[in-house]
Amino acid sequence: MVPSPIIHPTTEVPMSQDARSLRDRLLAQSEEYRRLDEQHHAYESRLVALTGKAVLSDEEQVEETTLKKKKLQVKDRMEAIARQARASEAHP
Repeated sequence: MVPSPIIHPTTEVPMSQDARSLRDRLLAQSEEYRRLDEQHHAYESRLVALTGKAVLSDEEQVEETTLKKKKLQVKDRMEAIARQARASEAHP
């Protein structure tokens, strides 16, 4: 078994006030965005738990890779929703 490389939990870049208020509005108004946000946090929590282990089993290595891909897909979809909301605010 090959040991997993040490990967530190990602640190989110602080959002601007405008981005934070948009995120807050989307969380309040969009069921899809809220669901995606919850899923993103669930993936992040599991990834933190996995990266805290000294050695990952083969199954855990696959899970880690899969979670990273899913987390990125969710984040991409959330950003697409935010982009669409910004565009509709700019062109009402």
